[in-house]
Amino acid sequence: MNELKFEELLEAGCHFGHLKRKWNPKMAPYIFKEHNGIHVIDLQKTIAKADEAAAALKQMAKSGKKVLFVATKKQAKEVVAEMAKSVDMPFVTERWPGGMLTNFQTIRKAVKKMNSLDQLMHDKDFNNISKRERLQVQRERAKLDKNLGSIADLTRLPSALFIIDINKEHIAVAEARRLNIPTFALVDTNTNPELIDFPIPANDDASKSIAAILKHMCEAIQEGLNERMLDKDAQTEEEAPVEATEEKPVEKKTRARRPRKSEEAPKAEEEAPKAE
Repeated sequence: MNELKFEELLEAGCHFGHLKRKWNPKMAPYIFKEHNGIHVIDLQKTIAKADEAAAALKQMAKSGKKVLFVATKKQAKEVVAEMAKSVDMPFVTERWPGGMLTNFQTIRKAVKKMNSLDQLMHDKDFNNISKRERLQVQRERAKLDKNLGSIADLTRLPSALFIIDINKEHIAVAEARRLNIPTFALVDTNTNPELIDFPIPANDDASKSIAAILKHMCEAIQEGLNERMLDKDAQTEEEAPVEATEEKPVEKKTRARRPRKSEEAPKAEEEAPKAE
């Protein structure tokens, strides 16, 4: 995992905050200064908080847990989708479906419906129905795929949420807090960092800033996934010799039965003179 560099964050514009009149006083510990009516974020604290969050995400990935990325704002959609796909994590870049976490079973039913529509569309009898009905099925399938396609593989609640712009995604934050799901997020100068378990002070409006932070997070997740694979390989290698040792007692048992046949021979010899 590469270290975040001050110059890279500065070039990406991670230090730009909002206008002073829009600030949230609880962001004061992360603000370096005010310049021309705009708050400037302390990038040294950004690096410290980003490293802390990356370490936690790495351990989650190593444990096989899923992190749900959430970003529905225009400048973050493509970046988040690309980064999340690179580490095989679920993401939401369209409208946040209300109750996605607190009413997760209903969301799963919608995903199952999408899968059933897939089966229907691949059925050989699908072309036998009317054109109007086919169009209705295809449109419904496209709508479900747009909203839920990126979380189709999420069979249980995610272990954590990574959010871009907690003001815009306030419903996702509220649901995660209600279910005690850990939250990671980019917090700008107009947000409340106390709502987030792992806040990363940075500009959440510029795509370059979002990409710089997400790249660091995804590298940590990928490193955790790689270590998980290495641990699995080591475990399988350790189990292989154990199976070989288990076969040895079986061989001893078969050898122990052989003397019984030799014991029967003298008995037959003793009985022969008696018959004479």
